[in-house]
Amino acid sequence: MKITRFEEIQAWQEARVLVQMVYEAVKSNQNFCKDYRFVNQIQNAAVSAMSNIAEGFSRKGNKEFIQFLFIAKSSVAEVQSQLYVALDQCYISEATFNLIYNQSEKVSKLTSGFIKYLKSKQ
Repeated sequence: MKITRFEEIQAWQEARVLVQMVYEAVKSNQNFCKDYRFVNQIQNAAVSAMSNIAEGFSRKGNKEFIQFLFIAKSSVAEVQSQLYVALDQCYISEATFNLIYNQSEKVSKLTSGFIKYLKSKQ
């Protein structure tokens, strides 16, 4: 099956879930909400992962797409690192940390798999 829209990419779908989870975590804690710079950074990183998958898909060739997928993976790693800050500042519980971290791992693995697939098609 050929992918015709970025919304069909499983990594993008799971990145969308990750974005929702990050936004919900922020909304669930007043102190988290008030840490504007940090909130902006973690939300931007999550959105960046999702956006780079979509943007890469719109590029003409697999080489450029792969570059955007690597950027998406880097953004996921940034979210993971920032989750430790949120945990250490008591903005999120350990259970929430684990849920969001596991979702970010899912996105990272799907993105890696997609990179491998696209490299095999070059």
